[in-house]
Amino acid sequence: FLTLFLLCCMPLQAQWKAKHVIFIGLDGWGSYSVEKASTPIIKYMMENGGYTLEKRTVLPSSSAVNWATMFMGAGPELHGYTTWGSKEPDLPPRITNHYGMFPSIWGLLRDKHPEAEIGYFCQWDGLMYLAEKAAINIMECVPGSTDPDGWKDRAVVSRSISYIKEAKPNFVGIFLDEPDHVGHESGHDTEGYYEKMAQLDGYISSIVEAVKEAGMYEDAIFVLTSDHGGIEKGHGGMTLEEMNTPFVVFGKGVQKGFKLEDSMMQYDVAATLAYIFDLEQPQVWTGRAMKGFFLNKYKINDQEGCYLPSG
Repeated sequence: FLTLFLLCCMPLQAQWKAKHVIFIGLDGWGSYSVEKASTPIIKYMMENGGYTLEKRTVLPSSSAVNWATMFMGAGPELHGYTTWGSKEPDLPPRITNHYGMFPSIWGLLRDKHPEAEIGYFCQWDGLMYLAEKAAINIMECVPGSTDPDGWKDRAVVSRSISYIKEAKPNFVGIFLDEPDHVGHESGHDTEGYYEKMAQLDGYISSIVEAVKEAGMYEDAIFVLTSDHGGIEKGHGGMTLEEMNTPFVVFGKGVQKGFKLEDSMMQYDVAATLAYIFDLEQPQVWTGRAMKGFFLNKYKINDQEGCYLPSG
């Protein structure tokens, strides 16, 4: 029996967890809102995938510093982006790569897999400075004018859906500047905030449908997360409303109904993405892959079997 078990559980050679990763970021989405919000698609992914509502931001709990941390696998002390609107490092980065930036998941994937199709779409132009543009096939900040009603978030989703169907990307980032705007205008934990979350859930549903239409769904992983939450009409401070953010992972090889009990920080997002793509993370990264979300797959004589939780 022991011999059979060992044979069954001999690991595969290094490979991606999924051929397609759809990385969706909602700016200003605080964990405090998840239970109250009418978001059936997000909650379906949580129930049928894995999640934590206790992923912590780095300080300050604001945008550029946390998106940079999410992409770069390390905190501001190392990558150097320290404020909400940093367009370049405020502090010299500990190292730079051949793109002239602190290494991020985008450049890491491109360097290991030059043939990969990588897309990056955002609503806030500040995100254009936080990834290696030369490593990405298409990087766009989508203006609201591309949507008939001037809705910037809907325009980003529409452009991303077209790209998904045309290019069938291996890795695509779709970053919406909501519900942050509503949080600043109407306040967090308000009726307007929850109305926006319901609308965003509909956009996520549209993205999922596009992935299905493109024939990618069965070999895809969806990652949903945020840079920070908020309290009243702001963020940047040290309350849990500002600092606790959701992390949801759903799709191929993800444990169903898995709630992460381990601590997770913002820089662990990059490490987890690197784990999906079987990338060796740079020594300077401090992030840890949250392997517990995933099932390990093993084979005997090219037959799949013996699915076990990652250790």
